[in-house]
Amino acid sequence: MNTVKVSVVYAVPDAATEVELNLAGGATVGDALRSAELASRHPEIDFTRCALGIFGRRVNRDTVLNDGDRVEIYRPLLADPKDSRRLRAEKRRRRSG
Repeated sequence: MNTVKVSVVYAVPDAATEVELNLAGGATVGDALRSAELASRHPEIDFTRCALGIFGRRVNRDTVLNDGDRVEIYRPLLADPKDSRRLRAEKRRRRSG
């Protein structure tokens, strides 16, 4: 039976956790998440609700993995990016105005 070597990565602002795995061929992103057991290292995160990607491309838990894939677990946004840009622009205007 063939195997695929993949890594699962979860990053917080000051650190990153990376787990390297050897899984059976045909394994999915969901299989990798279960095998990585990140919930025990980061109990504050609901990994069943996090967005996922492989090398920056969004995927779902049913995506079949290829050898060398890096599964990325994306944290929920703390603020809407548009709102953040608007607030920064307002601060700059107040400082310069």
